Amino acid sequence: MEIEGQATVKESQPPKFALPVDSEHKATEFRLFSVAAPHMRAFHLSWVSFFACFVSTFAAPPLLPIIRDNLNLTASDIGNAGIASVSGAVFARVAMGTACDLFGPRLASASLILITAPAVYFTSIASSSTSFLLVRFFTGFSLATFVSTQFWMSSMFSAPVVGTANGVAGGWGNLGGGATQLIMPLVFGLIRDIGAIKFTAWRIAFFIPALFQTLSAFAVLIFGKDLPDGNFGRLQKAGDKTKDKFSNVFYHGIKNYRGWILALSYGYCFGVELTIDNIVAEYFYDRFDLKLHTAGMIAASFGLANIVSRPGGGMISDAVGKRFGMRGRLWALWIAQTLGGVFCIILGRVGSLGASIVVMIVFSLFCQAACGLTFGVVPFVSRRSLGLISGMTGGGGNVGAVLTQLIFFRGSKYSKDRGIMLMGVMIICCTLPICLIYFPQWGGIFCGPSSTKIATEEDYYLSEWTSEEKEKGLHLSSLKFADNSRRERGRKEDSETRPVDESPSTQV
Repeated sequence: MEIEGQATVKESQPPKFALPVDSEHKATEFRLFSVAAPHMRAFHLSWVSFFACFVSTFAAPPLLPIIRDNLNLTASDIGNAGIASVSGAVFARVAMGTACDLFGPRLASASLILITAPAVYFTSIASSSTSFLLVRFFTGFSLATFVSTQFWMSSMFSAPVVGTANGVAGGWGNLGGGATQLIMPLVFGLIRDIGAIKFTAWRIAFFIPALFQTLSAFAVLIFGKDLPDGNFGRLQKAGDKTKDKFSNVFYHGIKNYRGWILALSYGYCFGVELTIDNIVAEYFYDRFDLKLHTAGMIAASFGLANIVSRPGGGMISDAVGKRFGMRGRLWALWIAQTLGGVFCIILGRVGSLGASIVVMIVFSLFCQAACGLTFGVVPFVSRRSLGLISGMTGGGGNVGAVLTQLIFFRGSKYSKDRGIMLMGVMIICCTLPICLIYFPQWGGIFCGPSSTKIATEEDYYLSEWTSEEKEKGLHLSSLKFADNSRRERGRKEDSETRPVDESPSTQV
């Protein structure tokens, strides 16, 4: 692989990859059942570790009817603990994004997982509402691994498949929110049947997610690579990767308004998902007088829909992106999330168990597809501050969850069914600003590319670098990314502007 004027001995003997790659050595194909290093191995490590963190963070809700009796928790205590579980990751996600930009997703992810694992173990010794709130708060920090997951996929997969990679990795990780609704009641029941009393059995049960989380961190450290060509540290020492400054990464990420809009929007797809994970088991248990295990199974169906819904959102984003470019990605996101809000309103109004289950599943499909669609757009907002933009967006999801639970599900101001209905209204309102996202080289929902001046991908991504930095060659990675992102013009525009002799991605 060579770029004109930049050929080196190292580039004349490029590394071999199992998947076809572009000029950045990012995979241009996504092979789900492959474990080939480094691309697909990174995919499987990222979703499994994120899955483990999701299981740990939401291990408590399916056992709340038991825990609340043991610790004498009030409705406000439970609401506060639910808020604490998602509020911890708000700033952690922004910090994780910056850590990924500076140190790489492998080290950043594994470090956070190991730091938060003790909080999961300590849940077993919680003895009051305060200690229960604290362990849920610190466990919730682990949800910031979502950012490293999305950053890792955006670093490993090229524009044609990055939405799919992000969607499947995020969706399968989010499955932990549904799987834990099944796992924890089963583990609790097994331990109780062996002979432990119920107030002891729920405590022992927490060792299972804690151990799973710990093992996943070591797997990431041992088997993962930050980039297709190696880890950040080695590449920086060899001079193959520039070590950026925090101030530059922060400045170019924070000033990009598109990141703020996506953070707001994500607050009412992923944020709503977190909220539902916290309240849905108790909602069905109390409203329809179900058994604990039955309520857990119904609640699990919401999170388990991630096996197809969020990956489907990512695939749809790539499909419409291939045909209609970035404008297609934005349209698909706005439509899916708005429909999610509509079905959320309906869920809050239906009164029968059967109808509630059906509407909840349809709602989950649109809500989670919107999450995948969001991260079909995020990788293109900024090349230099990709991690920070991912962190801002991911943190927005947690802010949305915190605000929603504070407003609608804390205490007894609203019944849960009315809170769910009002949450649907909020989803629709907070999705509207997507219409304001505009890329001068690609356009937005209502407007095409800028006609007042020639706008190219190079103009957009190289604007993040100063002339002095360009003279030092620090911008070359952004130059490659700009070239590989031309597909976001859409099929027609891209065919009209792409040079005839431009070579496609190759297997190297």
